[in-house]
Amino acid sequence: MSSDIIPAQQNNIRAIDSLVANEFRVEIDGEQVAGIFTISGLISFKLEVKTTNQLKKVAEPFKITKMVQRDPHNPFNTWLRDTYAAAADIARPTRTLVIVAVDDGVEIRRWTVKKAWISEVSFSDFNSGSSEMIEETVHIRYEDIEETFALLES
Repeated sequence: MSSDIIPAQQNNIRAIDSLVANEFRVEIDGEQVAGIFTISGLISFKLEVKTTNQLKKVAEPFKITKMVQRDPHNPFNTWLRDTYAAAADIARPTRTLVIVAVDDGVEIRRWTVKKAWISEVSFSDFNSGSSEMIEETVHIRYEDIEETFALLES
């Protein structure tokens, strides 16, 4: 991890960052992945409040929509093959997934998704009257998310 990144829990951030939705990248086990269209439903922190005054951190699933790619060495394709091969086995193939928000080429925020696993794969409609690319939507579940913020100079 870069020395200019600090955990979100520390309260010494000196500037307000701004994010544009189309400036991001995704990494699987440290390898950047191309062809990601959208990430939706990402919740980095959520507590379930029980009536017994107990709090529990909830790991909400999110979705990654991507283009279907033929490259067998693409990290997503490898992960998908491992997932299909595991079938209904309770031991799911996991990866470390990193989502990086970028502002004008500078990393602003990073979400490290630990022990991520694929729970569902769906596709956009196949349509003989369309020339649009087929989209593959992957539902991601995980053990934990660590969010870090870049230190911005004021």
